[in-house]
Amino acid sequence: MQLGINLGYWGAGMDADNLAVAQEADRLGYGVCWAAEAYGSDAATVLTWVAAQTERIDVGSAIFQIPARQPAMTAMTAATLDSLSQGRFRLGLGVSGPQVSEGWYGVTFDKPLARTREYVEIVRKAMTRERLSYEGQHWTLPLPGGPGKPIKLTVHPQREHIPLYIAAIGPKNLEQTGEIADGALLIFPSADHLEDTAIRHLRAGREKAGKTLDGFDVCPTVPLALGDDKDVTALADTFRPYTALYVGGMGSRKQNFYNQLAQRMGYEREAAEIQDKYLSGDKQGAAAAVPHDLIDQTTLLGSVDRIADRMKAYAAAGVTTLTLAPAGFTLDERIASLRAGTEALERAGLA
Repeated sequence: MQLGINLGYWGAGMDADNLAVAQEADRLGYGVCWAAEAYGSDAATVLTWVAAQTERIDVGSAIFQIPARQPAMTAMTAATLDSLSQGRFRLGLGVSGPQVSEGWYGVTFDKPLARTREYVEIVRKAMTRERLSYEGQHWTLPLPGGPGKPIKLTVHPQREHIPLYIAAIGPKNLEQTGEIADGALLIFPSADHLEDTAIRHLRAGREKAGKTLDGFDVCPTVPLALGDDKDVTALADTFRPYTALYVGGMGSRKQNFYNQLAQRMGYEREAAEIQDKYLSGDKQGAAAAVPHDLIDQTTLLGSVDRIADRMKAYAAAGVTTLTLAPAGFTLDERIASLRAGTEALERAGLA
């Protein structure tokens, strides 16, 4: 199992620290450094900045938002980043959510599976450097009846095939991801529930494509907080606002994929309570309603030995790249968490 690092969003007041974290992850041998985007920093600029100041670590978008870019533009960006990084780019895509898609980008959030499939097909076709033409439900290239002609990409990526990942949560999205992508970006993964909530759906998609999970990258992001095993409850409490935000407030009452995931993990009543309180404005109450076990199952908390045991469980569940989001109020604390991740991987016999 390989380790990755997720820098989250740029512009949160820790930008210089984020670069230092990425450079330390590069030095420690982490496989990939991911950057996110929502409605603040864009991932492409951040990844260019990181790639220019690291040597070996891959850089990946987690995610480029599908409603934010035309697919041909994403192909251009991916090819450029792969060329500039000398073959170290991983392309992660996702549909975002209805609030961001419609409120920020002005793109109707409908038929996300069909949009994703067409988007991936166009991106991949563009990156083959063949002349681009496509007829689909959501995109037609070139537009009919106009002056447009099929054009081919002029940039040469470093590699013929750039790894393509999709951020997936729901069963149908996971199945399609297994069918059309090279990897899946997961969030709130529980090793105990991963087979039912993700792996079996990915496997079904691979089977549709006549493939197995061999070579497919199962890549969840897991927050990590280093500390004494006696303080696990306190460590978990630091993630209550984060979990409440996603389970309670990330999306509408009808369309919150994270809330639905928590329900599939057996927290139906708790997920409903968290959402009710969050959407009513009681964020503290929502955080207090998050079960300790939900946090503990979806994070790495405690000593290096405890973290190593959890890493073994993730590897046994089918995880191939475990992406860490190291907690810490200072750069030294985040660096210590990074180093603990490497040490735990070695103690688990997974390095």
